[in-house]
Amino acid sequence: MVSIKIKLRHSSVSGVPGTVVYVLHEGMRSVRIATEYKLFPEEWDEKSQSVVFREKYRFSYVTDIDLRIKKDVSALQNIIKSFPNYSAKDILQAFHIHRQDKSFLAFMDKQIRSLIKNGCLGTARNYMCTRNSFASFLHNQDIEFYLMTEDFILEYDSWLRKKGITRNSVSFYMRILRSVYNKAAAKMFFNPENIFRKVYTGVDRTRKRAVNEEIIVRLSNLDLSEHKALDYARDIFIFSFYTRGMAFVDIAYLRKSNIRNGFIQYIRRKTGQIINIRIESCMKKIMDHYKTKSEYIFPIITSSDEKIAYRQYQNSLSYYNKQLKKISDLLGLPSPLTSYVARHTWATAARNKNIPLSVISAGMGHTSEKTTQIYLASLDNSIIDEANKFIISSLYYEGDNSRKKKKRKV
Repeated sequence: MVSIKIKLRHSSVSGVPGTVVYVLHEGMRSVRIATEYKLFPEEWDEKSQSVVFREKYRFSYVTDIDLRIKKDVSALQNIIKSFPNYSAKDILQAFHIHRQDKSFLAFMDKQIRSLIKNGCLGTARNYMCTRNSFASFLHNQDIEFYLMTEDFILEYDSWLRKKGITRNSVSFYMRILRSVYNKAAAKMFFNPENIFRKVYTGVDRTRKRAVNEEIIVRLSNLDLSEHKALDYARDIFIFSFYTRGMAFVDIAYLRKSNIRNGFIQYIRRKTGQIINIRIESCMKKIMDHYKTKSEYIFPIITSSDEKIAYRQYQNSLSYYNKQLKKISDLLGLPSPLTSYVARHTWATAARNKNIPLSVISAGMGHTSEKTTQIYLASLDNSIIDEANKFIISSLYYEGDNSRKKKKRKV
């Protein structure tokens, strides 16, 4: 088993600080790892192998070095523990790899490149959005992992909130940063600390996005024959509602090969779940209307190149939401329709028809009923008020009957 010792190699020149060195012992053999950390003899205790805090004007400097040393030693210990059969030279090589990836943004950039290479373009985009936000907070200066502390994450959290970023968006950034941090810990052999424990990483109940089913009927009957772009956006929205709130990304990538034996069979790009939807006549009518020679059902993606196809999807999504906004104005809706509204509306309509939560969850392709509950959390106040009225009126009705019965007895 390889053991570790920390030493200060003194400078041969008087008045010049020495260099901190890690010595890996393997039986009678030893390997030295020189660091860039410089300390004067009076700032190092050879017996305890630790930094000495004496001079106040050098306190921040030695504190920084002390923290770096502890992180390095922790990484070395984790490498030794993970690979007990490694020689001292193997440990040295693994530690060199660890030191090359010490900065957070550089490591995150590698993760983004890997996601793009593996075709996970949506996740890569989310990582890039988070990376840009965090880089802005850092004034485009990278940060080493040892500086990623609980207090530092709280500073970023405060910075986001001062900029007016919503709680759910802050949580979105924090969850991605936490994921990158934990991946780095696994690869770079340092013990991940729970630095995100004091920031919010949950999902708030979203504002009401569903519309009344009457709006779906009005939308279906709306004459948009003279406005092809609006007509197309309306059809996609209605198709999404008909197909249990199929996400726009899944509509965009829907292929003719997904049509099998009277069913639409596809894999949700967000969760990887297999979805089967029986084709109703209203769905078929819309699909037939946009039938082309392309492999795709709808004329959204035309390129076979994955990166170009993803850009086409993104551009189409933006254009789609703009057209929905125009349709919302035509209908005089207080809140604009978006690509999410059809999904929320289907879930709400199902709930209002007393369809069990488990069925709604499965129908929407959610991985858990908890996600479905978030969709249904923003109940229409009028429904709650009517329910309350029913409960109260029932109570008084029963009370009145009991009083009447008492009067008869007298």
